[in-house]
Amino acid sequence: MNQKAMFACLFLVWLPHSLNGNEPQNVWPDLAPGETTRLMGTKQPQRPGENPPVTRVEKITQPTYTVHLAPEPNGAAVVILPGGGFGKVVPDMEGTEAAEWLNQHGVSAFVVSYRTKQGRGDPGWKRPLQDAQRMLALVRSRADEWGLNRNQIGLLGFSAGGQVAVRLICADGRLAYDPIDAVDQVSHRPDFAILVYPWNLYDRERDDFVDGLAVPKGCPPAYLVHTDDDRSTSLGAVLFYTQLKKMGIPSELHVYGNGGHGYGLRQIKGSEISSWPGHAAHWLNRWLASQ
Repeated sequence: MNQKAMFACLFLVWLPHSLNGNEPQNVWPDLAPGETTRLMGTKQPQRPGENPPVTRVEKITQPTYTVHLAPEPNGAAVVILPGGGFGKVVPDMEGTEAAEWLNQHGVSAFVVSYRTKQGRGDPGWKRPLQDAQRMLALVRSRADEWGLNRNQIGLLGFSAGGQVAVRLICADGRLAYDPIDAVDQVSHRPDFAILVYPWNLYDRERDDFVDGLAVPKGCPPAYLVHTDDDRSTSLGAVLFYTQLKKMGIPSELHVYGNGGHGYGLRQIKGSEISSWPGHAAHWLNRWLASQ
């Protein structure tokens, strides 16, 4: 390798994180609330028969995000919360693959690897909720730097990430942590939300939302996707849409007959579930055009 080529390689290696969107960046300026370690997590062994493979990361105490700016941006952006049942995060099938889809429609994306569950007493959703609130405020606070419209910052949540997204919306602006700097003075309210098989929103015994959820009057418009045969019942998504409809908030609900749970944007044999991104893009483009 000649000297010029070697210099170019070294430059790429040391390229600042702010310019290299694929490099994980920290959600918090220091330790995350309540944490004493900075663990970016470990990958679980790949499961046999998955093609393409699915990445699953566990034991995260230092939440990070990756930046995926649209090649032909329209100013909108989405913070993506992958699923994983709170014990892990799926950053590709429910993260970067969704970012690529959004980029194709001019929407920039930020994929969050939020903190995972720690012990029996951890409800699972609280730390991810803190990370999601901080991330939305962070993106909005740096909107000019990334060429974004501060009033077109949305939230996309899959499965457990979908539950976190709903909890964030239902918190109606209340922070789940003590403010630490100027970023936390910026609104973390999403301007729109896409909720894909949001996990366990419905309590069968109560025949209502799980405890702690109540759709606020200032709820943003939402697009919801679920399947009838999902073990995490679609009734939670139906309830959420019903409340939005009663409040006159423009939203859309799609419940497919089959497809199960945890498909991301991928195809499922014998199901039409992989058509949801096309419908969601139409809904989102229509909403953006109305602003």
